[in-house]
Amino acid sequence: MKVTSEKNEKVAKMIFASIYPLYLDRLVKNGRTEEELNQVIEWLTGFNEVKLQSLIEEKVTFRTFFQRARIHPNAHLIKGVVCGYRIEEIEDEFELYKQCRRMEKLIDELARGRKMEKILRQ
Repeated sequence: MKVTSEKNEKVAKMIFASIYPLYLDRLVKNGRTEEELNQVIEWLTGFNEVKLQSLIEEKVTFRTFFQRARIHPNAHLIKGVVCGYRIEEIEDEFELYKQCRRMEKLIDELARGRKMEKILRQ
């Protein structure tokens, strides 16, 4: 599938705090923890639990969330298909959308029981 400007903008305007509980619910159902979710998000974005909680309370959009993030240098190693989009084929002009899909891929791997060392591309 191909990303459009409209799709990119729709994701950019979504509130991170409204999606975070959905990520957490999915992981808990699969026997994972909030600490593991936060570890994955911290690896990708550089946000520790205190900063992450602050962003949730501030109700930032995904645009603001990723603008403030320090994306891990190995994030480019996150590859695969999420929601029908092959991450490595998402065009550079849709960097925000690519970052969202990368985070979802990490969360998906966590939910599927993959070992943390592999998820964090170590």
